Amino acid sequence: MIDKVYCADVKPEMEGKKIKLAGWVYRKRAVGKKVFIVLRDSSGVIQVIFKKERGDAYKEAKDVGIESSIIIEGTVKADPRAPTGVEIEAESIEVVQNVDFFPITKDASEEFLLDVRHLHLHSPKVGAIMKVKATLMQAAREWLLQDGWYEVFPPILVTGAVEGGSTLFKLKYFDKTAYLSQSAQLYLEAAIFGLEKVWSLTPSFRAEKSRTRRHLTEFWHLELEGAWMDLWDILKVEEELVSYMVQRTLELRRSEIETFRKDFTTLKNAVPPFPRISYDEAIDILQSKGVEIEWGEDMGADEERILTQEFEAPFFVYGYPKHIKAFYMKEDPEDPRKVLAADMLAPEGYGEIIGGSQREDDYDKLVQRILDEGMDPKDYEWYLDLRKYGSVPHSGFGLGLERLVAWVLKLDHVRWATLFPRTPSRLYP
Repeated sequence: MIDKVYCADVKPEMEGKKIKLAGWVYRKRAVGKKVFIVLRDSSGVIQVIFKKERGDAYKEAKDVGIESSIIIEGTVKADPRAPTGVEIEAESIEVVQNVDFFPITKDASEEFLLDVRHLHLHSPKVGAIMKVKATLMQAAREWLLQDGWYEVFPPILVTGAVEGGSTLFKLKYFDKTAYLSQSAQLYLEAAIFGLEKVWSLTPSFRAEKSRTRRHLTEFWHLELEGAWMDLWDILKVEEELVSYMVQRTLELRRSEIETFRKDFTTLKNAVPPFPRISYDEAIDILQSKGVEIEWGEDMGADEERILTQEFEAPFFVYGYPKHIKAFYMKEDPEDPRKVLAADMLAPEGYGEIIGGSQREDDYDKLVQRILDEGMDPKDYEWYLDLRKYGSVPHSGFGLGLERLVAWVLKLDHVRWATLFPRTPSRLYP
């Protein structure tokens, strides 16, 4: 490992200290007898000055291309005119690899950036997104550990559907048929009988041809399942977890967030308890705004966007009609037309970021729901066993990590919130 100092760690109080830096040429300009290089690494950027009297170092700096990898040695100089209040007066430069021409320019289209996503990852803005994403998960882990949840590691290769057979990615598994997991939920439900409160972070796959700004065919899914919890218990878990994730990330990544949004109102408002409205109330609100929707219809991205205009914080919609929700959701004993399910919606037009419910714990009712959905109970034999051997009330939810990142940073599409986005039209790189 190179004995280097990170750009962000160079401070004015280090005036006169000789240091080594390693990174990439972010910007470069020659003015008179000086060459100015803005060096970037994973921590940030710093300005480096090469004076003509440095001879070979000056010449190499003058010839080096944008995004070339270099190692620099020099002396720290405090200068309030520099972008970070400090700069490096270079003494030597080692060009690890010179780049004659970097393909990405300031006028590059979004489609081109996705075509060369492997190079787009050089961008500090992309780095800021990934840092925020990582910090959101760091915060989630902190909260989950404090609240007594166990991380588990469910399979990705599965034999049945969770969210509907039409969106399964099918593959050959030796002499059998298998699918890529749509959700870890069913396996988390099995884990609660030994651990009670469990969670996982896994990739989920949906063969949906949706081309909205909030859909990916592969996304990262933070899922929780808790024994002895009803719907209202799990909503409390959801709001406390999301609030901690957002507030902790605001604390640790404020500068990165400021790159994308200036107004932090809705983020600061993400404090429990989150507002709760029924599905019935949501339909009334939409109809009052001229939306053509009837009771019993599902709300899509457009309807959710309109609904979020009524709120300046995340909020819940609960009590959805049974026929538009998944087979494993528990029927509402007070209204058999509905299930004990709720979605968390993010404000500012972002819509659903969490889907959750109390799970059906009655064997006979669950079998009937599977049959009603046109599925074969034999495909869920092991899952049905969970209702035969010590069944208990339990609830859970799944959070789309990219959707949460998109809202926190006000991104215009979830594809920017993942390293290599997968959509119906994009599998490369």
